[in-house]
Amino acid sequence: MAAPDFWNDNEQAQAVIGEMNAVKSVVDQFEKLQQEYDDAAMMVELADEEGDEELAAEVAGNIRTISGKVDEFELQLLLNQPYDKLNAILELHPGAGGTESQDWGQMLLRMYTRWAEKSGFKVEVLDYLPGDEAGIKSVTLLIKGFNAYGYLKAEKGVHRLVRISPFDSSGRRHTSFVSCDVVPEIADDVEVEIRTEDLKIDTYRASGAGGQHINTTDSAVRITHIPTGVVVTCQNERSQIKNREQAMKMLRSKLYEQKLQEQQKQLDEIRGEQSDIAWGSQIRSYVFHPYSMVKDHRTSVETGNVGAVMDGDINLFIDGYLRSQIKTEVE
Repeated sequence: MAAPDFWNDNEQAQAVIGEMNAVKSVVDQFEKLQQEYDDAAMMVELADEEGDEELAAEVAGNIRTISGKVDEFELQLLLNQPYDKLNAILELHPGAGGTESQDWGQMLLRMYTRWAEKSGFKVEVLDYLPGDEAGIKSVTLLIKGFNAYGYLKAEKGVHRLVRISPFDSSGRRHTSFVSCDVVPEIADDVEVEIRTEDLKIDTYRASGAGGQHINTTDSAVRITHIPTGVVVTCQNERSQIKNREQAMKMLRSKLYEQKLQEQQKQLDEIRGEQSDIAWGSQIRSYVFHPYSMVKDHRTSVETGNVGAVMDGDINLFIDGYLRSQIKTEVE
């Protein structure tokens, strides 16, 4: 920061400052927890020496609180992979099932938005395609904040819903699927080869939730990477230029993620493993009927409080996934 040319690239400078503040926050949390632990240890000694049961009960409560804080802090420390600290690009794509699955997509959109708000992240809607009657056909979010990708990578996969359909007059039980894809927003200084001649760029009129038009110009941008078939769209800005810039960032991120997946696939083949990331291999089930339960099939973490989960309380699943990954690496 003391370098004379530090502020020449304002965006890069802000990123460095943001990372520095995030690291400082982690150090501050550790020092605060250390102080609380030392205070509690001293209180335990005092209560034991004086035989003070009331003080002992108070200390026990404090220790439970500190233990919860330590668990939260430990979760942050699990996010130590190269791209964990980056912003996350999250996409939701409902499966077959029309309005039923599109409504499920809308419910998941709300769940992730609520989780992000509670976690202190900012959410930008990059692309939104409303359903014909209700819900969404697809949505792309940019979730901005330190470690956003580190947390949300736990959500990548197929999410399954079982419920009595509000769209079925006969009141039958329906099963719906939505695919959630999450990639880190890759910085411009990361090398990803994208040739202009490999791109097909289309513009169209942006539309918002409910089908209304955001504006009357062809500001929305769709970019197709012809060699891979990767398609990205962006319509959150009124300016076509800005939408194109954001769409290119999304494309870079997707192509980089694809490259990493290819490398991982090669490693898995060498190890004799097969990855199971296919449509239908759901990572989590949300059962509303005949009983209430949300269960993660990768970790067996489950809860009966469906309402809280749909309101964004998904940290128990994220925590379980991250801890399971650490165990896998150790083994």
